[in-house]
Amino acid sequence: MKKMNRERCQDTNTVENMMRATFFTQRKDIINGVDTSDLMHEWPYLFETAGMMTHFKELTGIDIDDKAIASKCARVVSYFKCSDKTANMHTIFREMEKSSKNVDDVSAAGFLQLVLSYFSEREDQMFHKVDQTTLSSEVDCANLPCTPCIVVCGSPPLTAENYMFSVDQVVVNSHITIFSDALKLMFASYYCFNISYPGDQGATLEFVQRCLFKMNPEKGPKVEKTTSRKLTAVSPKVLSLISKIADYEWMD
Repeated sequence: MKKMNRERCQDTNTVENMMRATFFTQRKDIINGVDTSDLMHEWPYLFETAGMMTHFKELTGIDIDDKAIASKCARVVSYFKCSDKTANMHTIFREMEKSSKNVDDVSAAGFLQLVLSYFSEREDQMFHKVDQTTLSSEVDCANLPCTPCIVVCGSPPLTAENYMFSVDQVVVNSHITIFSDALKLMFASYYCFNISYPGDQGATLEFVQRCLFKMNPEKGPKVEKTTSRKLTAVSPKVLSLISKIADYEWMD
């Protein structure tokens, strides 16, 4: 796989087969706390979309359906269009209308920004913006959040043409052109690398987990515990939004 990566081989079937064959050793390295930069060297495809999605499926049993995710993003965006909007949501919808990107990609980026806005959670911890011409080696990693983050090159997320992706303040993928790929990498990495959802993004990530990826555990949230207060199995805010969207779809 290292040789394939050096030669920039993107044979998806081969990558997926080899990632499945070496899954146990990948997990062993992750559980043993191998540094992210060393994981990049040992398992370069682990940070590519095909490789990480294969690892995620082996780990969780969840097979990510791109068409289903696109459809769900579009439905949530449709709900927010018909609901009471904040000033920030109005701005997001204006940017969506101006974007010339693929409709599904605009929906995915709009979905994530609208959900962050709805829960009043910090966008700057999920998106880190750099100049359009910035190389991965030029990103000031000290300013990146420790949690998985989408690095947006140049324009706002809705109109940007290029993205990077970071984990543990290390840029692990610098050539992402499809926002939905960045979204999948960001979310899946919380599971692949055993990372808790940060408290200031907890509701958004739990909603993504339950709405897009259909992961509905009965026990305990994945949000980091920052207070002595007992956390409920499902955030009431997340449950409320899911219920509102379900009612909207039924009425529609």
